[in-house]
Amino acid sequence: MRMRALLPTALLTLAAALPLSAGPAPLRVVPALDLDRYAGTWYEVARLPNRFQKQCAGDVVAVYRPRPDGRITVTNRCRTTSGGSDTATGIARRVEGQPPSILQVRFAPAFLSFLSAVWGDYQVIALGEAYDDAVVGTPDRQFLWVLSRTPSMAPARYRRLLDDAKGQGFDVTKVAETPQARAGT
Repeated sequence: MRMRALLPTALLTLAAALPLSAGPAPLRVVPALDLDRYAGTWYEVARLPNRFQKQCAGDVVAVYRPRPDGRITVTNRCRTTSGGSDTATGIARRVEGQPPSILQVRFAPAFLSFLSAVWGDYQVIALGEAYDDAVVGTPDRQFLWVLSRTPSMAPARYRRLLDDAKGQGFDVTKVAETPQARAGT
């Protein structure tokens, strides 16, 4: 009898302990991505502000180069707030069992690569047919980049890409455009 009286309390306690939501839905990523076509220079048109790029005032460029081992060398460069430049080089890898548009990127030293915490999510959620623009985000919706093969983008296309990102749960009201005054230098 006593067990029956405790059962409702135990069930309520268990239900309260369960999360109300399993988190955000997975991103809708580009189903096919030719990494050789994706390689090359990309200009950052805009981004959600983040701690990794707080020193970047503009002229943000990313260069992707395929490696013989199937990974990609990633070199990010920007003009700093002090007028200098900052460069970071890392490695991107495909995620086994996932579409090629789901990558992980590491900028930490190679000897730390066995730690999952040093690998960041990099998911291509939009890509122009001619590989002329792209949007990259993370599943937690904390990071978002709008990229272009040229330093600027047509305003209508930019708005369309932001609308698509908003539809996937990104807070695009916080997206900041990236000045590209000296792009390519």
